[in-house]
Amino acid sequence: MAIEVIPVTVGKTTFYQGENQTHPLFRIEPGIPCQNAREQASELMGYARDLSIDGLMEDKPQLLWASHYLCALAKALLDDAELGMMKSPDNRSPAASL
Repeated sequence: MAIEVIPVTVGKTTFYQGENQTHPLFRIEPGIPCQNAREQASELMGYARDLSIDGLMEDKPQLLWASHYLCALAKALLDDAELGMMKSPDNRSPAASL
């Protein structure tokens, strides 16, 4: 019986670099199933879209900044999931036994 291998995040992607893009403040955790990371990124992008529309329509720049940071987090999740899916099968997590 073959063991199903689930691709996971590698934990190398950082976001919100701080001043002059030199100080990574946040990093995606390694070991998150890539499918879960992608689903979460999709959810965050939906919230970011809503905040962008509200920020523009209500002239509230703070909502636009919140959207900006949510987009950065979503992109980091997607980028790290992509790295995890590109890894060789030897470096992936085995799926839990059913």
